[in-house]
Amino acid sequence: MHLHDKKVKKLELIANKLRQHVIEMIAEAGSGHQGGCLGMADVFTVLYFHELNHDPKNPNWEKRDRLILSNGHICPIRYAAMAEAGYFPVKQLKTLRKLGSPLQGHPERRMLPGAETTSGPLGEGLPQSAGMAYAAKMDKKKWRVFCLTSDGEHEAGLHWEAMMFAGKHGLDNLITIIDRNNIQIDGDTEDVMPLEPLKEKYEAFNWHVIECDGNSIFGIHQAIEEAKKVHDKPICIIAHTILGRGVSFMENNFLWHSKPYEKGEYEQAMKELKDLEKKLKSDHAKY
Repeated sequence: MHLHDKKVKKLELIANKLRQHVIEMIAEAGSGHQGGCLGMADVFTVLYFHELNHDPKNPNWEKRDRLILSNGHICPIRYAAMAEAGYFPVKQLKTLRKLGSPLQGHPERRMLPGAETTSGPLGEGLPQSAGMAYAAKMDKKKWRVFCLTSDGEHEAGLHWEAMMFAGKHGLDNLITIIDRNNIQIDGDTEDVMPLEPLKEKYEAFNWHVIECDGNSIFGIHQAIEEAKKVHDKPICIIAHTILGRGVSFMENNFLWHSKPYEKGEYEQAMKELKDLEKKLKSDHAKY
């Protein structure tokens, strides 16, 4: 699906809005995972507002693409995207992590229509996604499975088992997107448990691998377009992102994997995102 410059600018504005929602939601809740959410805002924007076959008014539509969020702790960005897409009212975002809310700290499938799985333990998303993609092949269905994973959760053994399974069965209806920000809760992934050479490891498991700038709307779009042309192999998109993207004091700081705001931090974060919004609107007006 072609993505022209005007649409790119519109999606950039949406991504900025989603980042603002995340900052506000976590401020209201008093806890949450800002860093990964901000880094993956562009990926969620491309998926929910350009790429996915889905119907917010009919979340269980049989022909929908399945979106599996394996690293469930970044669910605030998914909730923000779902709200803006029309799955539920935007005002409900302020109920994040509150008792009885469908917007829990990790997605709960039974409470939130449109969330395909309940996620919490890292590493479960790819096995679930591979099973769904295999079932779709068996039933000759045309819907696709998008699995979003963190780089840190590649330390889980069951993720690699799923990689073998998907590679063996040539699941070309499965696209996994890795949030490659090089950071996990304790620091740099390459210090905690080195992942590189990550691309070559996936290729050794019979995957087609694409690398892209995960904070570029157009870059993400191009990667998905390439993925659509692949046959007989599952696809891995390594999306190089910046943890905390859009908020200067959060960017590339592993402490913002999850951290309560201290005095003035919420206001500073919102100011930076609002300033960027003004710039994006000015740029958008030129098209």
